[in-house]
Amino acid sequence: MRVMKWSMIALAVSAGTSQLAMASAQDESKGFIEDSKLSVKTRMLYFSRDFRNNSSADKSRVEETGLGFVGTFESGFTQGTVGVGVDAIGMLGLKLDSGKGRAGTGLFPTGSDGRSQDDYSKGGGAVKFRISDTVLKVGDQFTALPVFATDDSRLLPEIAQGTLITSNEIEGLTLHAGHFTSLTAQAETNRDSFGLKEANVVGGTYAFTDNLSTSLYYSKVEDYWRKYYANVNWALPISDNQGLVFDFNIYDTKSEGSAEYRAFDGEKLDNRAFSLSGAYNIGAHTFTLAYQKVTGDGDYGYGIDGGGTIFLANSVARSDFNAEDEKSWQARYDLNFAEYGIPGLTFMTRYVRGSDANVAGTTNGKEWERDVDIKYVLQEGPAKDLSFRVRQATYRSSDGVYYDSPSIDELRLIVEYPLSIL
Repeated sequence: MRVMKWSMIALAVSAGTSQLAMASAQDESKGFIEDSKLSVKTRMLYFSRDFRNNSSADKSRVEETGLGFVGTFESGFTQGTVGVGVDAIGMLGLKLDSGKGRAGTGLFPTGSDGRSQDDYSKGGGAVKFRISDTVLKVGDQFTALPVFATDDSRLLPEIAQGTLITSNEIEGLTLHAGHFTSLTAQAETNRDSFGLKEANVVGGTYAFTDNLSTSLYYSKVEDYWRKYYANVNWALPISDNQGLVFDFNIYDTKSEGSAEYRAFDGEKLDNRAFSLSGAYNIGAHTFTLAYQKVTGDGDYGYGIDGGGTIFLANSVARSDFNAEDEKSWQARYDLNFAEYGIPGLTFMTRYVRGSDANVAGTTNGKEWERDVDIKYVLQEGPAKDLSFRVRQATYRSSDGVYYDSPSIDELRLIVEYPLSIL
């Protein structure tokens, strides 16, 4: 499940504003220690999911609270033609509140007795090399590629193991090529939680102008599928405080190899999933409309290639609206209270409705979701960047075949504090 990072739209647009420096990043290296960064992000998460006493669900309610620490160290690069550095990740999850009858939120590993573990930890390291503006990284890492993206929607994020090359040699162009051999799930410590054998990815993003960018990626996951992904993002300024942003995403997925991932009826996957969104911003207000559709055989499939590998507009808090033949619409409203003298306070609400889904038992499955998100980030003082967030989701479906329940009410209370040590 991926909660769509709408800030990525702005990032994609701003990608074209970077200028090609006369000297490369490696030429400007200050050294292994001098450019090092050490940070720790603390996250306290209360997670509640109420199935409203639905008899088809294993439990009528799951509810847990945890405290997570994510520490990352990024060294600088040694000086010279080829720079060498290392990165390290260390994570710890602590159970603050749970119970056998309430376990199963995905925050913690679950034992054979059905109880969540009191604590768990995981981590890893990577070595990196840089020539000019090209970096080769080998080892444990977080990824954010549209065809291979690690998920961070629970207490601790996923970690990928493999090799990734990132090149920024040409102005406005970012290229990626990667080879990954395993994934550690969010609530697991096993480095091969998903059974991934091999995933190869290649692609890039190019900013034609400050306001127009496009992306194209390809991936192949052994015994599962091959994917193509394309994106076009266009920002159209209207005035100093008004503008439009259009964002188009499309995936083409086809089963390959032993095709372990198939449609529910046993057919191999061969589908297209696309979304088109338009956002209108005026001052503190942003109004967004989005349309998404899946055509062909099977749902849009992901997970073995990272829990965040769904860069579609209607992948929201609970549902992805990605079933076979499903069509879905979204209406969204964002409000930034900085315009009203309260910097750091934001509000978001959206409604998504899907129909015509080909799921087990029906070819006209329907579902809808309503989300509310309120966040406040401290802007100054000793606790600067400390954030408080409330996320509530209400989900309903026509038959309950989507998520084992036709009715889900979900609440997340999130407190985060990112601390930069170096």
